Amino acid sequence: MNKRIVAGLLGYLTLATGAAMLPPLILAALSNAQGDAASFLLAMFLCVAVTFELERFGGLQGKDNIGVREGIAVTGLGWLLVSILGTVPYLAGGYLNLVDSLVESFSGFSGTGATVFDDVEILPRSILLWRSLSNWVGGLGIVVIFMAILSQFGRGAMFILKAETTGPTKDRQMPRIRDNAKMLFSIYVALTFFCAVGYFLCGLDVFASINHAMTTIATGGYGVYNSTVNEYGNPYLEFCMAFFMIIASGSFAMYATAYRRGNIGVIFRNAEFKIYLMIISVAAIIVSADLILEMNFEAGFAIRSAIFHVASLSSTTGFVAHDFDQYPPISKVFLMMTMFLGGCAGSTAGGLKVARIILLFKFVSMIVKQKIHPQLINTVKLNGKTIDEGVVYGAARFFFAVVIMDLLFACVMMFDGLEFVDCISVSISTMASVGPGFGLAGATSTYGLLPTMSKLLACVFMFLSRLEIFVVLALFTPSFWRSSGNW
Repeated sequence: MNKRIVAGLLGYLTLATGAAMLPPLILAALSNAQGDAASFLLAMFLCVAVTFELERFGGLQGKDNIGVREGIAVTGLGWLLVSILGTVPYLAGGYLNLVDSLVESFSGFSGTGATVFDDVEILPRSILLWRSLSNWVGGLGIVVIFMAILSQFGRGAMFILKAETTGPTKDRQMPRIRDNAKMLFSIYVALTFFCAVGYFLCGLDVFASINHAMTTIATGGYGVYNSTVNEYGNPYLEFCMAFFMIIASGSFAMYATAYRRGNIGVIFRNAEFKIYLMIISVAAIIVSADLILEMNFEAGFAIRSAIFHVASLSSTTGFVAHDFDQYPPISKVFLMMTMFLGGCAGSTAGGLKVARIILLFKFVSMIVKQKIHPQLINTVKLNGKTIDEGVVYGAARFFFAVVIMDLLFACVMMFDGLEFVDCISVSISTMASVGPGFGLAGATSTYGLLPTMSKLLACVFMFLSRLEIFVVLALFTPSFWRSSGNW
């Protein structure tokens, strides 16, 4: 482990975090909100101070190479450091206490979108913008965005990209890693722009359009109104949001490939995206029918509500158009299933990822065939490519780890005094980076109702979930921090 390299790169990340606070600072100054402006100035000063200390300790030199351990350390510690610094505007402004500030910041940067604010409509626009920016920066990935902007990541940056990118496979479209990061970031910005334009055309004002576009494409779900989408009662807006949430659930590498080849057919030939669309279509049909039969909803309203919430929860955005906590049991089961599965690998969506589900089913099928025909040589393929055995086993390990973490988080919350159903719902929604779930943390509730210990644990599990568990666990391995060793 070369701690000098790690410290140097962390310094760049903290400096860039301070720069990300500039738009809310300008907005606070223009609004003549001196207290909020002072809070952001303090946060930016702390970012610069931390950067100075890190750069005193370390830094990058011309021939430095970033190895596996450095990549994991920069990603894990970078996310932790940025999330902690992100609490300062909430804390210094007097809007939240320390624990709630941590929850709001970790939830924002991890893309969970679970808020502790009971009333976001009383918040100044600068704080609302900072919440949306934390969603947006964390959505594609803190390190990926800064890698696209900064040139200081040097050789070996692939290890950083692998550590932060979600999914079982890490597709690469460009020869140079920085060019790859710039391509993903460009697509991210373009989708955010088109989403904001779409929302504006559907009737939102400029500020709401920009904020909701950032949190939609990031699949974070922070909003500027308490009831998010229900505030507008606009079916055109709901369908527009559902469309962009589904788009954000697709692989950004897939979009980059389609753009480079000039062929939109790449998207519709992608096996994972096709199966994702099939899953949400089936779920929407079943939920629609259940709402019509069990709750006597009008067909149009039932279809509209089902499509929106299936898109919202499968993408792990967590926007709410109606109180889905009041839906019949069958609808709740299918909505929770889509929460658990999540979107596609390489997207901003959370959850298990559809690619892993495909690999696991194919792996089980391969084992069954080998039991029947022992001499058969079989492989697992995805999108016409043979998948390495290690990747398949990695998908199985991740599935096992997610289930264990869900159960562990739920069990600990039960000791904190919560009901079993509430524990399971909060656990799945947190580990899937959804935010709203059912019961205590339902569609119209907040994480502010959780006990203090459960809030702190939620921060830990949001951190674990966003970096897909193993990157964080590696940081707690003693051999990881030794100066020598095989990594």
